[in-house]
Amino acid sequence: MISSEQVGYCVDDTENGVAVQALTRRLEEELRAAKTRHLECGEVLLPADLLPMIARDVFRMAESEPCGLRGCTLYLNYETDQLCRKIGRVECDPGRVSTFELFLTLRHDSSSWYTLLPQFLKNWTSGRTIVLGHGFTLEKKKLYRSYRE
Repeated sequence: MISSEQVGYCVDDTENGVAVQALTRRLEEELRAAKTRHLECGEVLLPADLLPMIARDVFRMAESEPCGLRGCTLYLNYETDQLCRKIGRVECDPGRVSTFELFLTLRHDSSSWYTLLPQFLKNWTSGRTIVLGHGFTLEKKKLYRSYRE
């Protein structure tokens, strides 16, 4: 269970809170897989509250959709000063056809709080370390048209 002290806001035990926590875990898993598959690095460091914040935003954007979060496919991108590349995908319900897509772009933190860490902690990480900041964008693309449009 994620506590409110860990994320800086109250995660309630309702169905929404559980869904946000589950999505946070899925994002963590996808970033772990992307380390070796796409980012070619030893570690990805990010602020503790970043993934729960993203998960809440994703859930909020899914509320107005006909299938809710279950109809979402979330694409993860990583952006540096030079390029933006796809690093992962989360199908919120693999057994359901997606009704909308969200494109999450995580950004490299060049001002980097990582520079403030003691050298022994930096040496502890294996290989190249990627540091993400709080900045991200989340864009929505509907895959259907409603009668109102």
